[in-house]
Amino acid sequence: MDTNEHTIPLSKRQSDFFDRLVERFINHIMLEKGLSDKTAEAYQSDLKRFTEYLSESQISNIMQVETNVIRQYVRLLSDVGLASSSLSRNITTLRVFYRYLIEQDEVQSDPTEKIELPKLIKKLPVVLEIHEIENVLNQPDSSTPKGMRDRALLEFLYATGIRVSELVSVKQSDLFSSEGFVRIFGKGQKERLVPVGDIAIDWVERYRETVRPGWTRFGRGGDVLFLSVRGRPLTRVAVWQILKAYVERAGIVKAVSPHTFRHSFATHLLEGGADLRSVQEMLGHADISTTQIYTHLDREYLKEVIRTFHPREADFKT
Repeated sequence: MDTNEHTIPLSKRQSDFFDRLVERFINHIMLEKGLSDKTAEAYQSDLKRFTEYLSESQISNIMQVETNVIRQYVRLLSDVGLASSSLSRNITTLRVFYRYLIEQDEVQSDPTEKIELPKLIKKLPVVLEIHEIENVLNQPDSSTPKGMRDRALLEFLYATGIRVSELVSVKQSDLFSSEGFVRIFGKGQKERLVPVGDIAIDWVERYRETVRPGWTRFGRGGDVLFLSVRGRPLTRVAVWQILKAYVERAGIVKAVSPHTFRHSFATHLLEGGADLRSVQEMLGHADISTTQIYTHLDREYLKEVIRTFHPREADFKT
């Protein structure tokens, strides 16, 4: 929406009044609500767009803003191509703003009250098939120190569904090999125990016994499990680069990142019959609704099973 050439300016007095309201609101949410600068900037940007729309609509009194005005404004934002997530944020900004105005006795009613948020379209994550995972896992040359480290790292990544930020922080003391568990510190330093399969444990132990001791002579890695060849803890970028190289070598053209292994871990568990609560616990999701995105992937898999193996479907295709 071009608001530079076609804006009918508000009267100076009314424009200043709107500006003061917005400024007071921004100060309120920053000081009393403790919101971040980034959030405050987003609110300010949204409200600037809104007041420009009021100017275009020749609305000079905030009391003139009724539900139909908000509804037309939201429709305009949608028409100019604003994504549903951005559209939701703009509506939420207006809701918070009008609640503040009511508290301050600047308006008597909330015109956003009957405005519904758009349904957000969730993009399903990229997932590798089991044979693609195996192909990537088989790429490192385990006869070399770096290849041994990389194979152990990739096996561990897929076996645990760990976030890359968590992976680079795992310490040797967090791994309980004989019990088959690893202690992971997730978001907010929330601790969880995740099972580690025998295959991944075997590769990690081989790396620890044959490779890691030679890299610790630099004395910079401390107790961190996965080190660089210089003995330093791996960074998230380094893990991404390691994975990218083996994905390319495997001939996979999907957009793969370390998080793809996490998505694949969850999806393959659900396809194999794991319950959602167990997957939620292993992924470290505080809310099961975050985990439920994988049920969409699981349903697609089940639909494909029906299409492939159900006798009626098979007969229809032949």
